[in-house]
Amino acid sequence: MDNYIVSARKYRPITFDSVVGQQSLTNTLKNAIRTNHLAHAYLFCGPRGVGKTTCARIFAKTINCLTPTESHDACNECESCRAFNEQRSFNIHELDAASNNSVENIRDIIKEVMIPPQIGKYSVYIIDEVHMLSTGAFNALLKTLEEPPSYAIFILATTEKHKVPPTILSRCQVYDFQRITISDIISHLQFVAKSEGLTADEQALAVVAKYADGGMRDALSIFDQLVAYSGKEVTYQKTIEVLNILDSDYYFRITDAAFNAQYTEVLTLFDAVLQKGFEAGTFVNGLESHLRDVLVAKDKQTLPLLDTAESVKEQYIKQAQTIDAVWLFNALDLLNQCLQQYRSNTNKRLTVEINLLKLCRLNEPKTEYTLPKVGNQPAGTAQPVRPTTPVTPKQPTKTVNNTIPQVIPSINRVQPVATTPTASTAVPATPQSSPFTADQFNDAWIGLHRLFPREGRLISILNNAHPTLRSETEVSITVNNPWQKEEYERFSNKITESLRQTLHNNRISISVIIDDSQKSQTAYTSDEKIKRMTEQYTQLQTFKDTLGLIVE
Repeated sequence: MDNYIVSARKYRPITFDSVVGQQSLTNTLKNAIRTNHLAHAYLFCGPRGVGKTTCARIFAKTINCLTPTESHDACNECESCRAFNEQRSFNIHELDAASNNSVENIRDIIKEVMIPPQIGKYSVYIIDEVHMLSTGAFNALLKTLEEPPSYAIFILATTEKHKVPPTILSRCQVYDFQRITISDIISHLQFVAKSEGLTADEQALAVVAKYADGGMRDALSIFDQLVAYSGKEVTYQKTIEVLNILDSDYYFRITDAAFNAQYTEVLTLFDAVLQKGFEAGTFVNGLESHLRDVLVAKDKQTLPLLDTAESVKEQYIKQAQTIDAVWLFNALDLLNQCLQQYRSNTNKRLTVEINLLKLCRLNEPKTEYTLPKVGNQPAGTAQPVRPTTPVTPKQPTKTVNNTIPQVIPSINRVQPVATTPTASTAVPATPQSSPFTADQFNDAWIGLHRLFPREGRLISILNNAHPTLRSETEVSITVNNPWQKEEYERFSNKITESLRQTLHNNRISISVIIDDSQKSQTAYTSDEKIKRMTEQYTQLQTFKDTLGLIVE
């Protein structure tokens, strides 16, 4: 039985034209060979499996060919080409820097550089994973890399360009290899399947290409694994079984059900996903990517951003025609918040289910919320419904206790502050000074939580701030201590600006009041702590005075 050769080696490109997905780069190298503008050092950098080492070998073989073709490719017939094909060429030297990264290894190369080639024009030194060299090895290479003999050419390859010292980069021509597109990978896999006498579903190859993440070597390795599992016919179902990928049909069905508010269908499908062994977080990530693909499928200009098989594109386009773009925007934002909650919450499944139910309600009218009841109301007291009729400014009226009547119903149960009446005139409403109702202010205040999702202390202050409308544009909030006031003032500009934009009124101002009656009994400063201790233990004051202790 013949020895089996994996596809990544069997179908490795042998000419520049057969390199997949790097056309501009290979054309540059061919033109350099054609015009004899060869540099003494090159740096090939890019992700794994995109052809860096392959291009280095093709380049070394081509420049040493004794009888190149009219297209300036290697002839594969001269002694130099035969020696290269049979892996016995003395003109091409390869070093794996991942395991040979010491100064001694570089010194061996420096000694070899002094020997001219016996067959061909150039001695080519290919150093793979060059970023793994030690600092001493890089320093030893510098001088030779800058001024090598006329017949010596260095080709350095790396997946981590940022780890290569600038002194090395400045001595090389840098070529950046790009990730191979999904369509290019699919085309090459179809060529391999046809050459091997196999039948492969395009949708299956699209899954392989996406899973390979732009690397042709990874794609060919996965393809070999599928062939070993499924035999002569590679299908979509067998592909998702081998790679343990959730069938995209689930995402299409859940999206349709959520858009049509079919929450029972959504929860049932989500349970089926979990029963198949997939994690809830993986499902949310996949659903978020699916909604993104549906969004880009809504317009012909963004359709090229959809990297998948042509048969699947039609399915995305069909679903995009039935779903509103605004719903997709809100759904993506909701799923993004879900992923943030998912990392911190312990009940992962419930977190996802709650957000899936919110998806089902995105098309419903916005629910009106009110601030939680505050003050000294008895437990169980219902929050009264607030009027929604816009309020117009009124002339102040004289009262017995010289107080200004409430122009807008109070946000809470705190009584209005007594002030001296002043004359006022009605200000006409403009886009920058629009009147608003108490309910509208409630919604705007609650909406502030979205601006500070990670500021737990500030959110606690906002929940207990006791906001009160003093007039049509003046608002006061009550905090318990100076530290809460200082924490609020860190974000006061952003809070005020948000309220002004939301309520279309740039005259809104907010003042902060410290309510001593609600002051916590906790001692914060050193003086407060020592005072509390001396009140409890009278001997402590005597001890402090006797020793002359100072509180710091």
